[in-house]
Amino acid sequence: MARVRVHNFTITLDGIAAGPRQRLDAPFGDGMDKVHDWMEVAQADQAAGKSGLGADRIDGYAEGVGATIMGRNMFSPQHGAWEDESWTGWWGDNPPYHHDTFVLTHHLRPSIPMEGGTTFHFTDEPIEAVLERALKAAGGGDVVIAGGAHTVQQYLRAGLIDELNLVVAPILAGAGERLFDGVDDALGAFQVTEMVSDPSATFVRLERQ
Repeated sequence: MARVRVHNFTITLDGIAAGPRQRLDAPFGDGMDKVHDWMEVAQADQAAGKSGLGADRIDGYAEGVGATIMGRNMFSPQHGAWEDESWTGWWGDNPPYHHDTFVLTHHLRPSIPMEGGTTFHFTDEPIEAVLERALKAAGGGDVVIAGGAHTVQQYLRAGLIDELNLVVAPILAGAGERLFDGVDDALGAFQVTEMVSDPSATFVRLERQ
């Protein structure tokens, strides 16, 4: 059965997903330079043919996934009306999704087909309607709620997420957008089913019971 899941969503030890002043040269904001160092370790392990906690999670990211939902802030550093529609995301000509990817925004623009099978669709529909579209596009595959924190929070509060796979980086940011702000009631439906660590990060899986 198709599941709605958050996968490899990285936060700091103090629960912050993005620091202040997100911008083009600091997409995760101030104080977050090292938040994804675990990915560099994982990629080095992959290149060396080694297994590892991070490498295993990178390998498993796309397994069974048929569609992705993300917020405007994850897609672009721009806010408000689109000043530059030549922007097609942070990921270059061949984004890593390779399927239909729905971007939640109040400012619509035409869909963008990319190399490798990714198509970005921009929508201002209610989150439930977007999820229905994503499940249909996934064709029986899982749907990933990719981020940022505000988007994950919306789906948590609506009770629409089945599984949270978090990466806790061993840094403190001190200020920024905390993943679990405003979702206290929703978290009671989840149970921690896995928590493992290596020097680069702690990997936590929570599943709806």
